[in-house]
Amino acid sequence: MDGKRTANPVYDPDKYHNFLRRNKAVVCALSASYVSTFAGYPLDSIKSRLQTTKTPITIPRLAALVYREEGLMGFYRGLWIPLMTISFVRAASFTIYTGTKDYCSTNDVLNRNSIVDVSLVGGISGAMSGSLISFGSAPFELVKVRRQLEYSIAASKGETIGKPPSTLQAVREILRNYGVSGLYLGFRLHFVRDTSGTALYFLEYDGMRHLLGRARSGEQGPTPSWLPIPSSIVPFVCGSLAGVTSWALIYPLDVVKTKVQQRALAGEMYRGPWETLYRLIRGPDPANPKPLLAGVTRIYRGLGVSALRSITTHGLLWTLFDMTAQYIDNLPTFPSSD
Repeated sequence: MDGKRTANPVYDPDKYHNFLRRNKAVVCALSASYVSTFAGYPLDSIKSRLQTTKTPITIPRLAALVYREEGLMGFYRGLWIPLMTISFVRAASFTIYTGTKDYCSTNDVLNRNSIVDVSLVGGISGAMSGSLISFGSAPFELVKVRRQLEYSIAASKGETIGKPPSTLQAVREILRNYGVSGLYLGFRLHFVRDTSGTALYFLEYDGMRHLLGRARSGEQGPTPSWLPIPSSIVPFVCGSLAGVTSWALIYPLDVVKTKVQQRALAGEMYRGPWETLYRLIRGPDPANPKPLLAGVTRIYRGLGVSALRSITTHGLLWTLFDMTAQYIDNLPTFPSSD
C-alpha cells in the first residue's frame, strides 16, 4: 500500500463529487422539490376545490367531504404529475434563475451590495425563469387541475363518476376533445401568473435573505440584532414569507385561471378573464350585483389553505435546498492519483 487512492470502476468519489458540484443547482432543486411537493400537495388539492365551489364551505368540512367521497387518495389525486414533472420544471427554473444571476454578476449588472440591486436581480432572474418555464409547465398544470376537479367538472356536465379516470385517460380525453392545443387551455393566464409570480417570489426572497445577513457571494452570515433567530432557520423564514406574500398578490389571477380552465374542460361557453373576474366578484346577474366586499372575499376563498401550503412547501424547499448546497460545498476534494 503506497497511500494513494485507487479508482473504483463502479464508484469513484472524486468523479461523483465533481458531478454534484457541476450540477449543484439541479441536484439541490430536485431533492428539495420531491419532499416539499409531496408535503404540500393535499393542501394544493383542497385549494383548487375551494376556488371552484359555488357555495361557501369551510376547509375542515371540505376535507371531510373529500375523504368521505374519495378516500385518502382523493387528496393525492394527480400527485405523480407534479412529483415527476414539476420537480424537473423547478430544477430548470432554479438553473435559469441562478444562471441569470451569475450573468448579472459576471457583467457587473446591478452588482452593488444593496438591497435594491439584490432584489432587482432576483426579480429579473425570477421573471426570466417563470416566463420560459411556463411553456413546459402549462400542460402539466392543466392536467393536474383536470384530475383535481374531476367531480365538479362531471357535475357541470350532468354526469356521475364511477371509477375516476386515470391521469393517462384524462390526457387522452383532452387530446380527443381539443387536440394538442387543448393542453394549453388558459395558457395566457398561466404565462402571466408564472412570470409575475416567480418574479415577485425571487425578488422578495433575495431581498429578505440580504436583510438577514446573506452576502452576495451566497454565504449566510449572522442574523441582525433586531431579529434574534438562528441562521439555520433563515431559509425557512424567508421562503415561507416570500411564498405567502407573492402568492397572495397573484391569487386572484390564479382563481380566474382555474375557473377559465374548469369551464373549458367542462365544455361550457368561453368567458374571458375580465368577465370571469367580474362575475366572480359581482355575481352572475349584472342587474343585481353582490356587495363588493363579499365578491372580493369569494376571490380570496382558499387563500388560507394556500398560505399554509406555501409555508410548508416553500419553507421546506429552501431549507432542504440550502442543506443540500452546504453538503455539496463541504464535500472533500481528493488529491490527484497521478
